[in-house]
Amino acid sequence: MKKTHPSIASHTTKMAGKKRIGLVAHDYRKRDLLDWAEYNKDILKEHELYGTGTTGGLIAENLGFPVHRFMSGPLGGDQQLGAAIAKGKLDILIFFWDPLQAQPHDVDVKALLRIAIVYNIPLACSRSSADFLISSELLHEPYERYLVDYGARLKSLSVEE
Repeated sequence: MKKTHPSIASHTTKMAGKKRIGLVAHDYRKRDLLDWAEYNKDILKEHELYGTGTTGGLIAENLGFPVHRFMSGPLGGDQQLGAAIAKGKLDILIFFWDPLQAQPHDVDVKALLRIAIVYNIPLACSRSSADFLISSELLHEPYERYLVDYGARLKSLSVEE
């Protein structure tokens, strides 16, 4: 089946076969992310891993291979992940967040999720979605990701009004 260019996309950017994967989990979900990462260790070791402070350290310790670490999420790590996405330095975000626990840095969490959508990177927020994402045949292949020029889109919306 031929892939068509959606009308909202202004251009594409290419992801390499070796993906740069961001891993983050709220405190109550860290054990689940560690279990998931251990189960998928053989797949994850083929890619470049990034994580926020504590989560990244726990994953590196448990898996036995390097994880590039940002600061702790509440201390700016979520914002650093978002900046890496915006700069094209992360391809995938796996974020086991806790929707039932109030977070002191909730605005940063929402900003991180928003930036992942704005830059159209694959995003998994639960173990099930992470399972589907990690088992995709696209994980090991180069991939053309569509990007939207939101500045032009907003400009056209204001002209139409």
